[in-house]
Amino acid sequence: MSEGQKIKPPVQASKKDVSKKQSAKLLDYAVLLGQVKDRIRHAQVRAMLSVNGELIRLYWDIGQMLDERQAQEGWGAAVIPRLARDLHNELPEIKGFSERNIKRMLGFFRAYPDPNGIVPQPVAQSSARTDSPQAVAKLPASAKVPQPAAQIPAADSVLWSIPWGHHAVLLEKVKDLDHRLWYMSQTLQHGWSRNILTLMIQSGSHARRGKAITNFAERLPPAESDLVVQTLKDPYVFDFLTLAEPFHERELETGLLQHIERFLLELGQGFAFVGRQYPITVGDEDFYIDLLFYHLRLRCFVVIDLKKGAFKAEHAGKMNFYLNVVDDKLRHATDAPTIGLILCQDRNRVVAEYALRGMDKPIGISEYELTRTLPRELQSSLPTIEAIEAELAESPPEKPSPKRLTTKKTTKKSGMK
Repeated sequence: MSEGQKIKPPVQASKKDVSKKQSAKLLDYAVLLGQVKDRIRHAQVRAMLSVNGELIRLYWDIGQMLDERQAQEGWGAAVIPRLARDLHNELPEIKGFSERNIKRMLGFFRAYPDPNGIVPQPVAQSSARTDSPQAVAKLPASAKVPQPAAQIPAADSVLWSIPWGHHAVLLEKVKDLDHRLWYMSQTLQHGWSRNILTLMIQSGSHARRGKAITNFAERLPPAESDLVVQTLKDPYVFDFLTLAEPFHERELETGLLQHIERFLLELGQGFAFVGRQYPITVGDEDFYIDLLFYHLRLRCFVVIDLKKGAFKAEHAGKMNFYLNVVDDKLRHATDAPTIGLILCQDRNRVVAEYALRGMDKPIGISEYELTRTLPRELQSSLPTIEAIEAELAESPPEKPSPKRLTTKKTTKKSGMK
C-alpha cells in the first residue's frame, strides 16, 4: 500500500436500511405466526370432525333402516316416537335419540342416499386445491410445514366430516343440494362454527362468491387468478353497522373497525388487519390508504378503498396508484402482487369494466350493503308506510270506557268517607 493511499473506513449500513431489514423480518415473522395459529386452529377443528365422523355414520345408518322398514313393511311415522321412547328407557345414558332427532336422521338419509357421491363443488375445490399456490408453500424451505392430509377430504368422507348440528342447519335452511355442498366445503376449509355457518347462509354467501368485477384474469397467472376471484364477494353485507344516510366515508371506516371481528368474517378467511389510514409518502407528498390488509393464504397485501355512493372511473386510477406504491415500498420479494378492492354502494358494470381495462395492477370492484332488502314475496305481504298512515288517519280516537270513570268516582267517594 502506497503512502499516499488512505485506508477507507468500512461502509456502515444506514439507520434507514437497518430499519427496513428489521421491518421485513418482523413482517415475515408475523406471517409465520399467523400461519402457525391458522394451522393449530385447523388441527383442532379436524380432530373434532374426526371424532364426530362415526356418529354421523351411525345417524345415517339409522335413517336408512327406518326408510327401508317404511318402504318394505309400510311402517308409518308413529314408529318414531315409540322408538325414541324405548331407546330412552333401554339406554337412558345415551343422548341424541329424541323423536325430533330421529326424524332428522330419516331426513338425513333421504337427502343423501348415496354418501360416496357427495363431493365438494368445483368452486370450492378451486379454492382448496393442492395445485394452487398456498401460503405455506411460499415460505422459505427451512420454514415449511407439511400440510395435514386431512385438510383435503377424500371424496367419500365429506359428508361424515360435517358435525351433526351443522347438518341440521343445512337441511333446514338450504334446500338446494349444490348450495348445501358448497357450504359443507367452506365449513371444512375454514372451520366454521354452527353460528358462523348460519350467518353465512343468512347473508347468501354462496351467491356472492366470485361475483366482483375484476381484471385478475389479465393481471395474474391463471392458478392465482381463480383463487383470488373466489376470495372476493359481491356484494359485501355490512348489516352489523348502524349507519343512516347521510354518512361520511370516515364514519363507515370507523364503524367497520369497531366491529372488526364481523368485518373480518365478512371479508373471509385469511385477512389480517395491517392499518387504517395507512400513510405512504411519494415525492414529499403524503397519501393515506383507507384500509390495508395482508392475506395469509394469498401471501399478498390487500388495499381496500371505501367509497360512499356510486363507483367512478377515476377511483380505478387512484387504486392503481396505491398498488404501485405498496408493491414498491411494502411488498416483500416473496410476496404475490398486491391486490386492490374498491368497495362502493353502487356500480355500473360497463363503466367498471372500461375503468379496469388497461390497468397494470389486479383490481376488483364490489358493492356493499348496509342492510339486506326483504324478499319480494315478503314485500308484497307487508303493508307500506303510506297504508299504515292512511289506516291510522281513518281510525277514530279511542274513547275512555264509561265503566272505568264510574269506578274512579266510586273509589273517590269511599275515600272521603
